[in-house]
Amino acid sequence: MSEGLRERKKRQTRQRISEAALGLFVARGFDRVTIAEVAAAAEVSVNTLYNYFEAKEDLVLPPDEASPQRLADIVRARQPGESAARAVLGRLRDELRRHDRKVGLTAGFGPVFAMMRAAPTLTARLEDLGRQMTDALTAVLAEETGAAPGDRTPCVIAGQIGWFHSLVYGEIGRRIEAGEQPAAIAEALLELLDVVEETLSERALGYAIREG
Repeated sequence: MSEGLRERKKRQTRQRISEAALGLFVARGFDRVTIAEVAAAAEVSVNTLYNYFEAKEDLVLPPDEASPQRLADIVRARQPGESAARAVLGRLRDELRRHDRKVGLTAGFGPVFAMMRAAPTLTARLEDLGRQMTDALTAVLAEETGAAPGDRTPCVIAGQIGWFHSLVYGEIGRRIEAGEQPAAIAEALLELLDVVEETLSERALGYAIREG
């Protein structure tokens, strides 16, 4: 289905606001830029901006891209015969090979990452996002495996998946700050994921395999 005129205009406005915000945040720092200044730079009203982004932090971490359901959604979409952990490992490998923006490997992301690291509200949101991802994944694993209320296995498995997911992002950030190029970062992280897979127990790698 082709994109209609109204949808295209909304997408273009959203993109214009996002680009204006990131430009200002990188140049001056997240905390030093007001919503009114972003709106003016994007040539929209403050009310219009809030129609697209409910909070200032959403301009950097939009919910549709930085979703608390990310890990849960990956696991829900896994293929028959695939476990929860292997589904997430596979998705991360795919995103690394494609230099996907979801893992921060797009050109020019270095200054954006540095800006995010310098903003306490953004780092706090990222930490909270990680916890929400793990909690959502725990709920999915418990439901799909029929775990008893006192069974902590879904929580432990979700915690391990959340750990290596966060490990990947942390290592990408460290390498971006060191000035490494996306291709080199992707190669190094693919090797890291191999180590992660070799290190995880068979119980973790084989948990919640989707039936065919």
